[in-house]
Amino acid sequence: MKTNNQLLIINSKTLNIGTSIRPAHILVAALLFIVSMILVPLNVIAATADPTAVKWHPGHYYIIKGSKKNNADYLSQVYSELDATPALNGMMIRYFWNDLEKAKGVYDFSSIDKRLAELSARGKRLVIQVQTKSFNDRHVVPNYMKTAEYEGGQFPFYSSISHTLGGYNIKLWNVQVRSRLVALMKALGARYNSHPYFEAISIIETPMGQPSTPLTSAQATQFYDNWIHVHKQMRSFFPNTMTMQEVNYPRSIIKSFVTRLKDSGVALSSPDLLIDEPDLIFPGTQWNSDKGIYNYYSEFSGMMAMAPTVMPTNYHKTRKVGGYKPTITEMLTFARDKLHANYIFWAREEHYLQVLEVLNQSAQKTNAGGLNPACPASYSSCVK
Repeated sequence: MKTNNQLLIINSKTLNIGTSIRPAHILVAALLFIVSMILVPLNVIAATADPTAVKWHPGHYYIIKGSKKNNADYLSQVYSELDATPALNGMMIRYFWNDLEKAKGVYDFSSIDKRLAELSARGKRLVIQVQTKSFNDRHVVPNYMKTAEYEGGQFPFYSSISHTLGGYNIKLWNVQVRSRLVALMKALGARYNSHPYFEAISIIETPMGQPSTPLTSAQATQFYDNWIHVHKQMRSFFPNTMTMQEVNYPRSIIKSFVTRLKDSGVALSSPDLLIDEPDLIFPGTQWNSDKGIYNYYSEFSGMMAMAPTVMPTNYHKTRKVGGYKPTITEMLTFARDKLHANYIFWAREEHYLQVLEVLNQSAQKTNAGGLNPACPASYSSCVK
């Protein structure tokens, strides 16, 4: 059994092994983990002279239940569906910050390692999301951050409708909180950037929530400025891997925020696919220029990678309140044609059989699952 510290150590001499390794040499099952985590990554950039070439495998991906990411029976079923569905390139797994950092600078990436090895063996790819926000009473930061140095590290926010606890978010205006998040990303990048089946790393949605203690305008501004700082650091830690940010609200910050993401080489994602939600599709007027996020998918198409997500509630309604129940085809068409999606992430919920049915249609068996396969201009080049 490896210790947490051992999990993070990759010997530099090991990484300099030549590229003469052949698949025939890795048939022994006992070596699967070692091969997938160390030997296979050697070839990911070898095929190109561009050291900033980004792994690029557009198409469809599952989002599995976070609570079952280590459940063998559940994963066995998921893997059988991936194997039977060529249009599914892999899956996204969500991890809270405190799932990954157990004490200051002590990281446990064992779950990621296992899932990555299992997916690699199937020729499928892994996307992870680091969750710095919860939607219940789940705390998100490591315990060591619940001190004055980090202002407690997190804050509770409340539902504007029920005025009950909505969840927790991080105090990212605090430079020490920012520093520790950057350290986590650095450790993840050092371990996974060069792995060919580690496709992307995503950050959860932009809204802060309604804090129990109102923030100052300076704190709110610093919160979003620090997210841009974190993303710029992530691009240096993941030069060959997509980094993504879910964006939906607040509308007042979206234009500047998304423009800075584009300029930093970050992919645009979303926490929901609500095809006629007024705030998301709002085109702006002469009196209010704060356009909804969906407008920027068209505006920046071809410049940055587009990766919308379909969450469980999206299968039931097209708006937060009201709307109608859309079909899987309607959602796919909207994401493909209106949002110019390169990637679509589908929550594997009770409608997954209908999702699989649509993904197994001939239209999704083409290049990139019928989605836009073009490498965005924000990357110097893409490598498959």
